Amino acid sequence: MLGQPLKFFVVFFVVVEPVSLIPLFTGLTTGATSQYKRRMALRAVSVAAAILVLFALGGASFLKLMGISLEAFRIFGGLLLFLLALEMVFARESGSRTSSSEAAESRRRADISVFPLAFPFIAGPGALATILLWFGPVHLSDQPTLFGAYLLAVVMVLAIALVMMLLADPLMRVIGVTGANVASRLLGVILGALAVQFVLDGLRQAFATS
Repeated sequence: MLGQPLKFFVVFFVVVEPVSLIPLFTGLTTGATSQYKRRMALRAVSVAAAILVLFALGGASFLKLMGISLEAFRIFGGLLLFLLALEMVFARESGSRTSSSEAAESRRRADISVFPLAFPFIAGPGALATILLWFGPVHLSDQPTLFGAYLLAVVMVLAIALVMMLLADPLMRVIGVTGANVASRLLGVILGALAVQFVLDGLRQAFATS
């Protein structure tokens, strides 16, 4: 019972990658007051939480309504996470999170909480795919304990992301850009292996039901 939520926590933590929020948040809030930084961090996490919970509760029903099997989404989700892992390993700007034009727009915005912090950096495509992959097979009415354990893991990762943003300035002085990149690459290797496992599981289940 503990194994699945723990595994989900690791996967979701790697996908959200709270460490990467440190240089991002520092860059977007340079010169801002501590009150503004705290307000943006809290609002970003709140919006991201609302998006993720919405997907956790209704994502599987939406896939069923669209006629998309969970196996198909598992394969696509695995491929998406694999691309994200490659970007993390090679320390490239994540095209799966935001484009160059979106990044430029974010630097001009006074309110950065919803865009780009909540979406696409915290509750981005990779995080949403992970939510659907793990919450999809779990029915709230049949497995409330497991569903609650997954939600608790989401809350814990979001809490870590909030702490990272609130302490971004002192943490940036300690680890620096190089330290953040090293951590990102190590997490990328783990995510890549997990992404391949998602694809293999999806293919196995698809062939088993065909």
